[in-house]
Amino acid sequence: MLADIDIARAAKLRPIGDIAARLGIPAEALHPHGKHIAKLDPGFLRSLASRPDGKLVLVTATSPTPAGEGKTTMTVGLGDGLNRIGAKTMICLREPSLGPCFGVKGGAAGGGHAQVVPMEEINLHFTGDFHAIGAAHNLLAAMIDNHVYWGNRLGVDTRRIVWRRALDMNDRSLRGIVSALGGPANGFPREDGFDITVASEVMAVFCLADDLADLEARLGRMVVARTTDKKPVTAGDIGAAGAMTVLLKNAIMPNLVQTLEGNPALVHGGPFANIAHGCNSVIATRAGLKLADYVVTEAGFGADLGAEKFFDIKCRKAGLSPAAAVIVATARALKMHGGVEKADLARENLDALKRGFANLDRHIGNLRKFGVPVVAGVNRFAADTEAELALIIDECARLGVEAHVATHFDEGSKGAENIARAVVRVVAGGAAKFAPLYPDATPLAEKIRLVAREIYGAADVSFDPRAAADLAAWQAAGHGALPVCVAKTQYSFSTDPTLRGAPSGHVVPVREVRLSAGAGFVVAVCGDIMTMPGLPREPAALRIRLDENGLTQGLF
Repeated sequence: MLADIDIARAAKLRPIGDIAARLGIPAEALHPHGKHIAKLDPGFLRSLASRPDGKLVLVTATSPTPAGEGKTTMTVGLGDGLNRIGAKTMICLREPSLGPCFGVKGGAAGGGHAQVVPMEEINLHFTGDFHAIGAAHNLLAAMIDNHVYWGNRLGVDTRRIVWRRALDMNDRSLRGIVSALGGPANGFPREDGFDITVASEVMAVFCLADDLADLEARLGRMVVARTTDKKPVTAGDIGAAGAMTVLLKNAIMPNLVQTLEGNPALVHGGPFANIAHGCNSVIATRAGLKLADYVVTEAGFGADLGAEKFFDIKCRKAGLSPAAAVIVATARALKMHGGVEKADLARENLDALKRGFANLDRHIGNLRKFGVPVVAGVNRFAADTEAELALIIDECARLGVEAHVATHFDEGSKGAENIARAVVRVVAGGAAKFAPLYPDATPLAEKIRLVAREIYGAADVSFDPRAAADLAAWQAAGHGALPVCVAKTQYSFSTDPTLRGAPSGHVVPVREVRLSAGAGFVVAVCGDIMTMPGLPREPAALRIRLDENGLTQGLF
């Protein structure tokens, strides 16, 4: 079987101008990056404002397992499938981070015959957006220390600087460092550290901003430190927002690429799905809605993390109203949720599959709490039996959910036709009555408790005393209307990654909270979540190399 990179390399890509022309985008609205990638001009995007919006479809998934679910592959396959049946469709995805590409994933542009291309460029540097975001982040870090060095007019307490450095790579040794060693000329030594670029608040701001003016305003609101009398210090106070915006001027233009079948895709932005909202940029999504009849997008991790944040943060902030959701499941993953070890997944086990279906059941129920109709897409693997696939479809039918087996990984758009037609039927039925889980006026602590109870099946939340005090202070300071962004393990509804299936009655421990005033949400950090991942024992980087012809090998 051909590797993903070999399938992508064998594809005959169309000039990006041809892809744009299909959408009615003129050549002068393109900022080309080679033959097959282009950024869309902001002036052209503004000219689309009077057009009606297409229909927004979210692709989400069950809780992730090592067995694999194929959410991005489904997003691409569904987009291709919709175009195949005559529905003018745009795909909107996040950009891959170099950290996971060289760590565990090895690539994040879809798979098999459902990929966005050029796959190598998208996975490696792309148009430089993440580098620009990292540069803007680190410019602010340098300006904070420089402000302190040159007299500290604002009275910044160096013990309360919360703005760390950023790097788009997994590097556990940079989680905690001491900076400014080497004498007085190098500043004031203090504890510091790095986050991965996708966990930066600059990334979250970038993906939620409406335009450059909104971007600069949001950057200026980011809280970076406290004074000696505990008053907040913002990036605007430091004077960094303008220069940061200049660094992001080109990056904020969405990136147009294509699928293996020559269908349009916007790949733009990529916030961490734990510490932030895990969705592509609002600018790209809005552009897609103006240019196509359907926009297929995805949110990070399972529906409890990704879909909840997509609905409660992105849709709330951007005024988006999704028409349907497709939840991705596999027989393999559901068997793991039912207690089967990865080594035994190739054997049919209907009892374990039925037990593990509880995870999909919970996610479907959660999606319905937002008033969004659901279609289930079952990615087929070679070892799946007809009995296993039939059981999933029957169990979904019992819940009133239409489910279809998908084979787009092997067959491209042909393998996603049934799901595409189901999505069109559901959207045409007009059943969507979208509403966020909670109103803005709900107090911050209660918002966290509602998410834990309604989405995670928890009995309650326990707050560290410092976290509780911070929430109360932010509520009093006027931040109470912000939505919450819960950071926890993606592998379980609980904060224990080993508890698969659909655990309930647990308590969610909130160890700290963080105010992302620029992005416009409050982060509740639960369990052992980290903002700088480490590399695994055998990172994907060990397999990535150039061959004798100068071609990249090892991306998949």
